[in-house]
Formats: sequence, structure tokens, C-alpha cells
Amino acid sequence: METDTNRFSWFDVADDIKELLILAAATWENTEESTKYMQQALAKTADNTDILVAAYRYFYYKNNYGLALTTAEKITAKIKAVENLSDNWEELKPILIKRQEEPQIRLYLNAYAASGLVLAKLGKIEEAKEISSRIKGIDDKNDFGAGILLDILTRPPETDD
Repeated sequence: METDTNRFSWFDVADDIKELLILAAATWENTEESTKYMQQALAKTADNTDILVAAYRYFYYKNNYGLALTTAEKITAKIKAVENLSDNWEELKPILIKRQEEPQIRLYLNAYAASGLVLAKLGKIEEAKEISSRIKGIDDKNDFGAGILLDILTRPPETDD
């Protein structure tokens, strides 16, 4: 299959990686085959942020929540290391509030919020609530969707009248 790797010019990766992503999309209906291409792209570029984001989306929309969570956690870990962010939430929170408009920090917050969503999908409700609550405490404009998720997770059950 011949692919046009120029369609993905914003990805700063080699053409063979772009081709793997195109093949993963082209074979979407065949999960086993498309997953093979995505895994190959990840194996060749384990720490490329663009590929990690693409992989997260791929796994999420394929309902492979275990790999989606792993990928979101890789993104947050990578940004944490590059930005020298604390593991302690009380130390981290003011930094995230102050720097939330910076692209790397926004990606961190998006990936962290995404991990909360995936945890909810996996039935890990308390962990999902904790992450959503943390993000909501930073996100006045609800840019990251954590407030909506937290509202859903903490909504009292409906009663039949």
C-alpha cells in the first residue's frame, strides 16, 4: 500500500513512522492489524510526544482502555521529567495553575485528565474522582473536561418516582 506521508507534515518523525500511522488508520476495521502498526510506530519512537498522543487516541477509540491509560501515563511521566515537575500534588498544583497556558503543561493536564476518564471507564471510580477533582481545582474554564467527569462521577443516583 502506497501512502502519502506528507499528509502528516506536522509530525516530526521519519516517513516510515508516518507510514505506520497511516496504515493503522487505513486498517482501522481490522483491529489486530491496525494495532500491529500502532505498536510498531510506538516501538520505533517510544518517547515521541506526538506519537504517544496519537497512540492514546487510537487505543481509547479502540476501547482498549488499559493501553490508553498506559499511554496517557507515559505522556504525563515524560512531561514531568522534562519539566522537572514534583510528584507531590500540593507542590505541583501552584506550578500547574501558573503555567497552565504553556503548551507542555496543557498537554500534561490534558493527559492527566484523560487518565481520569480512562480510569472511570475501567471502573476505578475513586481514582478517577481524585484526578478529576485535582484538575477541576486548576481549571476554572473547564478546558480539560474534568469538571464534567467529576459531576458525572459524584451525581447521586436517580430515584424512580
